[in-house]
Amino acid sequence: MQRVDNPGTVLLLGARSDIGGEIAVRICSGREVVLAARSSDGLDDVKRRLLAAGATVVRAVNFDATDLDSHRRIVREAGEVTSAIVAFGILGDQELAEREEREAARIATVDYVAQVNMLTVLADEMARGEIFAFSSIAGWRARRANYVYGSTKAGLDAFCQGLSDKLHGTGLNLILARPGFVIGAMTEGMKPAIMSVTPDVVADAVVDAAAKGRSTTVWIPRRLAVLAMIMRLVPRPIWRHMPR
Repeated sequence: MQRVDNPGTVLLLGARSDIGGEIAVRICSGREVVLAARSSDGLDDVKRRLLAAGATVVRAVNFDATDLDSHRRIVREAGEVTSAIVAFGILGDQELAEREEREAARIATVDYVAQVNMLTVLADEMARGEIFAFSSIAGWRARRANYVYGSTKAGLDAFCQGLSDKLHGTGLNLILARPGFVIGAMTEGMKPAIMSVTPDVVADAVVDAAAKGRSTTVWIPRRLAVLAMIMRLVPRPIWRHMPR
């Protein structure tokens, strides 16, 4: 997937992400890894795991996803990035967002605007390799229970489909994950939904997809694609009562 003589740097944007960390562990051998997070504190366990997996160097940089002007600097200072994992994001508070516009805007900024900004920078700065981005079943058809978060994933998914076409034939590929409910730190305390997966399962699926050397969209698990087709057919009076 990468040239052996110069495999390039792995840039993990959202260094505390369960999924992002799992992906980095799988692709870091013999490579430098840059961990970007709001604070570099508390990343010792992540660093140790990456070094144990074969990373040559692991360094951390402070990264605020909402500081859009900093995105290009972060990417350039990382070195020659050949694997970028765009794993930052929030669920937000749906109930609060329904009455407080600032919460709705916060979710939209982190989960859509900042993602689009960073993906645009990466596509412009990277000459080869792959970008990992994350959509969700939540964006396939927005539900009453989480429509603010779901709407950001719907927009991001559409953006990534277009970006994937733009990158066709360039040597830079976009791997877009469409997982169902992921059991991890971000969803702690929530009841797992049907076809739930764990971060390691998502990581295995997207790393395998990247190894094929082309842009692609991956449903995780694969059978989730069937459920997605059924979701489109559910009448709206029923759909509006669907849980998260």
